[in-house]
Formats: sequence, structure tokens, C-alpha cells
Amino acid sequence: MSSILRTLEFLALGLWLGSDVFLSFVVAPGAFRVLGSRDAAGAMVGFALGRMHLLGVICGIVFFLARLARTRTFASFVAPVALCVVLMIALTVASQVGVSPRMVMLRVQMGSIQATAQDSPLLAEFSRLHRASVALESGVLLAGFAAMFLLVREAGVGS
Repeated sequence: MSSILRTLEFLALGLWLGSDVFLSFVVAPGAFRVLGSRDAAGAMVGFALGRMHLLGVICGIVFFLARLARTRTFASFVAPVALCVVLMIALTVASQVGVSPRMVMLRVQMGSIQATAQDSPLLAEFSRLHRASVALESGVLLAGFAAMFLLVREAGVGS
């Protein structure tokens, strides 16, 4: 049973990291290359990002449930790998609840990002929020890579 639960920990973390990498390096750049307008590409990426955030939080919960069932102690929640996953969840929720809705609101106010004047204060605020969103996702990725490394080390894989 311990092997199955540890596998769930790895699976949850791997799915989360994989989806983040896929969205960041395949879906987002592809949407902006293939779709007819920046507005359509932004809408597509925003939709996918919201779904990925939901998947990430679910994966984080699965990770912790499997960890609790495997270790049978809440002390395992303060291990470095667990703290990395807590950070991933916090950054994901901050992006989904704090940044994304404000970006959507600005998109609606502008009507079209593509047609908005470059000196528009709305566009400047949107760009600032976009940078914050990218920074939060980068933090999720870095914390996820650290968590995976720590989880492998904790499991003694390869030693």
C-alpha cells in the first residue's frame, strides 16, 4: 500500500508540473502563433490557465491525502517537499483568485487588447498583471521542480 500511495504523490506532482510546462511552453506560444488575433489567443490561454490552476490545486490535495495516508502523521506536512507543495498551492491560488480576475476585468474594459493604444493606462495595468502572473507561474514551476527533487531524494530513488 505504501508503494501505491507514494506513486500517487509522484503522479500528482508530475501531472501538475507537466501541465504547467505544457501550457507555458506549448499551448501559450502556439495559441499566439496559430490563432488569428492576440485577443483570441489571450482568451484561449486564460481559459486553459484557469483549468490548469484547478487541476493544480486538486493535484496538491491528492498529494497531501496520499502523503497523510502513507505516513499517518501530520509531521510529514512540514517536510521540505510538503512545504514546496504548500507554496505551489498558495502561488496558484494567488494567481487564480488575485491576478486572473483583474486581468479579465481589464480585458473587458479595453474591449480589445490588440486595438488598445500602447499608452493606455489600462494596457499598462494589464501588462503589469501579466508579469505578475508569469512570475507566479514561474514560482510554481520552481517550487515544483524542488518538490520533485526532494520527493525523489526522500524516496531514496536511485541510491
